[in-house]
Amino acid sequence: MGNIFLTLLLLPSIFSIASSRREPSPSSSNIGWWCNLTPHPEPCKHYITHMNPHSTIKHKTEFRGMLVQLALKQALNMQREAHDSQQNMVTDKHRTVHGDCLKLYENTIFHLNRAIESLDLKKGFSPVDTQTWLTTALTNIRTCRTGAVDLNAQDFMVPTGSSNVTEMIRNSLAINVDFLKQNASKYHTSETEEDVFPSWFSRHERKLVQSSTVKPNLVVAKDGSGNYRTVQGALNAAAKRRYKTRFVINVKKGVYRENIEVAVKNDNIMLVGDGMKNTIITSGRSVQAGFTTYSSATAGIDGLHFVARDITFQNTAGPQKGQAVALRSASDLSVFYRCAILGYQDTLMVHAQRQFYRQCQIYGTVDFIFGNAAVVFQNCKIFARKPLDGQANMITAQGRDDPFQNTGITIHNSEIRAAPDLKPVVEKHNTFLGRPWQQYSRVVVLKTFMDTLVSPLGWSSWDGTDFALDTLYYGEYGNSGPGSSVINRVQWPGFHVITSPAEASRFTVNGLLTGSMWLRETTVPFTSGL
Repeated sequence: MGNIFLTLLLLPSIFSIASSRREPSPSSSNIGWWCNLTPHPEPCKHYITHMNPHSTIKHKTEFRGMLVQLALKQALNMQREAHDSQQNMVTDKHRTVHGDCLKLYENTIFHLNRAIESLDLKKGFSPVDTQTWLTTALTNIRTCRTGAVDLNAQDFMVPTGSSNVTEMIRNSLAINVDFLKQNASKYHTSETEEDVFPSWFSRHERKLVQSSTVKPNLVVAKDGSGNYRTVQGALNAAAKRRYKTRFVINVKKGVYRENIEVAVKNDNIMLVGDGMKNTIITSGRSVQAGFTTYSSATAGIDGLHFVARDITFQNTAGPQKGQAVALRSASDLSVFYRCAILGYQDTLMVHAQRQFYRQCQIYGTVDFIFGNAAVVFQNCKIFARKPLDGQANMITAQGRDDPFQNTGITIHNSEIRAAPDLKPVVEKHNTFLGRPWQQYSRVVVLKTFMDTLVSPLGWSSWDGTDFALDTLYYGEYGNSGPGSSVINRVQWPGFHVITSPAEASRFTVNGLLTGSMWLRETTVPFTSGL
């Protein structure tokens, strides 16, 4: 197939961007020349002209900085508008959606600030970091809107400025692509390299994850023998620490009935349980109970470099209650090791950023691994459960909605099987590898065992429509088992039977999360390549 990244980015602007090293000579049309390189040139011209009407842009680096600064400025306006509308939230539905949006807008501003910081070459960041944080900012804004749909709050008014922010972020993503390509040529990572843990792990931290005995900073125990009886109590204490170095919380054996949050600035948290069968964090929030999909999560993780080990995250709402998230993560460079994530519809929300799951077990029914992160599941067991009568199981619903977002779901060297409750009725329910939640949905399954439950078609359309069938990217490579035959797979333009190891390698830990094209270093605990 050649270069997958370019194949997927079929926008006219990409060709302009690729040639834009030929900067224009100073003239009155200078701003227009640069803005015509973006997907949304008109708002670009409008805002840059108003920001500095006499400016002459000399280099793409300067132009990129302007775009991200404009996105931040518009995001701050969006946030102010949202705060000002607070008194108009008259129903529980409106207040719930509005609460999500305020948090998501705050996170958007946080990530746009990170993107701006990443443009300073002295800080040591890469264009991949910039693209990740711009992607996250865009995902946050869409998630706000999704909440209103979840609760059928059709009259909920998102800030009028949100479309301005979205267009500025999309322009920034498009322009940053050329920096990604330039950056990729500077670095080479071996496809056979083994990097047992992420580069941001110190030697001490590597021992923490590997060791069977970890000395914690705090202990959570239901019987009162630890520092706290609740997980959230320990997380709140950790958030108050002055230095955000690695902080280990041991959650002793027990069933903890609570909803937990790791806030966006509560970095380097490590939750260590006593085994996925012994330490269980559980709740039962759902959309039918009045929560958005986003706020239904039993565990919501936003802080950087989060690690969880030997824990179960569970949502007990059941198949009748609709969307009900067990784990929602937007933690950048995060690791989930030997964890179980249990639910039915929308079990695992891989919301945003770069994530890795190793030796985990994930149970669900409809769209049960969904979101817009760059995420790899490796050596995991994925179990489809018995859905409601008339329902089909959808393992993934990936949410990439811009062709320049560096996101996707990879299932690698794993197993896809029927859960015990599905086995007796497995022939009554179709199980598909995924369906396109958004326009540029991207999912690849590599070297994975698929049992008989997987439909011969492999993949499902979105509610019987032709939505995204020519813009998605779904791929399969080197899989095994009775459900892995590609003979009768869908015949969509966006579906690929991958035969080239080089092509498949683009979706490994190295390729998707760091990548020979645009990502700089290995960020997760696994062999980089196939």
